[in-house]
Amino acid sequence: MKVEKFETLREPMDMPDPHFPIKLHRNAFDEQGVVIFPHHFHEHLEFLYIVTGEASIECGSTTITASAGDLIVVNSNELHYGISLSSNLYYYALIADISLLHSQSVDAAETKFITPISQNRLLLQNHVTDNSKVSSCMHAIINELEQREFGYELAIKSELYRLLTLLLRGHVATVLTQDEYAERMKNIERFAPVFQHIEKRFKDELSVDLLANMASLSRFHFSRLFKELSGHTVTEYITMTRLGKADYLLRHSSLTVSEVAAATGFNDIYYFSRTFKKHKKVSPSSLRGN
Repeated sequence: MKVEKFETLREPMDMPDPHFPIKLHRNAFDEQGVVIFPHHFHEHLEFLYIVTGEASIECGSTTITASAGDLIVVNSNELHYGISLSSNLYYYALIADISLLHSQSVDAAETKFITPISQNRLLLQNHVTDNSKVSSCMHAIINELEQREFGYELAIKSELYRLLTLLLRGHVATVLTQDEYAERMKNIERFAPVFQHIEKRFKDELSVDLLANMASLSRFHFSRLFKELSGHTVTEYITMTRLGKADYLLRHSSLTVSEVAAATGFNDIYYFSRTFKKHKKVSPSSLRGN
């Protein structure tokens, strides 16, 4: 498989300070049903802390409804996707390179915890809720990154170690063997061009057989692995992708509802309207005003 195909869903992750690889994004959305980030993955750990509102976050095959005070943990190389569920969504996205916590010497903390996390063999649970200690850590890290007072780097590393300790004690999802990790990465690499093909050719006729051939898998094996990775059947995933594109066009273009439906792969305007309202909870005409 060509490297560029694997890289298509990998998000470039430049850090403001490469010598201290951590960054914070503040994200606000005032409309329901908006895609807050498309399907993608990266090597870094990501922590999404919801301040207000609600969002639907997909991490691999897990779909989470997150609300104020919840923490979403995105493991390294985990496919993730998000949609706003409210008109007052505000959340922080904290992205950290685990190398920030590596020790110069090989100690117990390094071999038992940091290395397995960095190698993607120790996976954390995606949804952490009603945990005041975890929330306190997130608030402390956010405050240190925003204020940047003298010694903030020490404070952030300290809070990151504490955050990981809390997650390791109560929120470990699974520990992979070397073989299981290799199989997981193999599947991610195999399916990256499939997800990218859907992203680029969403309005075309996309059959399961065509996509299975791209991954060099049988229809049955492909469908099983696809749902395992994305949490959706192939048809559901294609429909979601088309609806996301349609939502954007309805909000940001002058196209009519019929034109948006045709541009996003829906040949039947009535089916498009029913499907859009079912998934987005609003009619397409209410967004376009026509």
